[in-house]
Parts: sequence; structure tokens; C-alpha cells
Amino acid sequence: MGIIDQIRALLNQVELELENTQEEETSPQVPSEPSDIAIAWGSKVSPLFKERLLWIANALGCHPNYLMACMAWESGETFSPSVKNAAGSGATGLIQFMPATARGLGTTTAALAKMTAEDQLNYVYKYFRPYAGKLRNLGDIYMAILWPKGVGQPDHYVLFDKKKWPTGYRQNSGIDTNKDGLVTRAECLVKVNEKLAKGLRPENLG
Repeated sequence: MGIIDQIRALLNQVELELENTQEEETSPQVPSEPSDIAIAWGSKVSPLFKERLLWIANALGCHPNYLMACMAWESGETFSPSVKNAAGSGATGLIQFMPATARGLGTTTAALAKMTAEDQLNYVYKYFRPYAGKLRNLGDIYMAILWPKGVGQPDHYVLFDKKKWPTGYRQNSGIDTNKDGLVTRAECLVKVNEKLAKGLRPENLG
């Protein structure tokens, strides 16, 4: 083997080791001992799902109960990797990945739907990773899913204004609880907060 070939082989080996290291650092790891921490909706998912979810919450710097509440809302409490949006938008899975979002993460909604819920959590983590350290409360996590511009905003922040964006408002008018023509972050969080409270009931903790 010539010197050039030796150098190429060495570089290939280094690149492979680097990729493996990066994959280990950015994928949910399962502790050697199961966690005895009870989380919202924990009784509705597998022990492996729970351990990976705890790893993700720790890596993102957010509360696991908030992540679980958002997934309970988005998946209709099924925590199914294949559940689809009832309105026919094509959104699929634990956080209702849109087709374009799935492509941006290097996959498709069809592929996501065939995964186990535990494996789909890898993509949940990839989706939230850009927001690491910014998900300070339940509202921030849900805004990251629904309307990323709302992350870090106060609850009176307006997402949809009937006068400024009639189409966006019309599509979300059901959230406008006081019918003032404005859909605020607080109004968007009503149902998610309900899922959090329900998930914390004794029968759903786990």
C-alpha cells in the first residue's frame, strides 16, 4: 500500500470514529439502572420510552412533564408513532411532524410512522435540539411545535391576528376563547395545560 493509500485509509478511519462518537453524543442514551422518577403520562409508555424521554429532557434543559404533556396533546394521548392529524394535514407521530419538517430532519412521515415510539424519540430530540436551553416552561415547548416565533414570548403574545392575517386566524379561530379576533399564546396553551394536569393524575403517573 502506497503512502497516499495509507493516509486515505487513516482519514477514513478517523472520520468513521468521529461519526460514531457524534452519534453516541446526540442520541438518547438509556441509563444502566431504570429511573424511579414518576413523570406525567409515564404509565402510558414503556420503561424504555420513559428513560429516553428523561435523557432528552435533561439534554434540552427542560422539564420531562412538559414534553410528555405536549406529546399527549399532539398524539391524542396515544403516544403512537403513526397517529395522523385528523384534519388531513399529513402531520404524523408524537409531535405531529409535518412532511416538510420530517424531510428537514432527514426522514419522511411514512418512515416515522413505521418506527417504534421509542425510536421516533430520536427525531423528537433532533427537532427540539436547536431550542436547547430556551425551553423554560410548557409554553416554550409547545410553541416550538406550533409556532416557533412564540418561544420565549409572554403569554399575551399574539400568534394570529384576524385583521393582519385572516387566513391564519380562520384556521385557528377555535382557539380564540374570548372571540376578540386575536389568538394569543395563552389561549393556545389551554388544552396543553389540561393534558399536563391529566397526566399528573395518579392513574397516569409512572
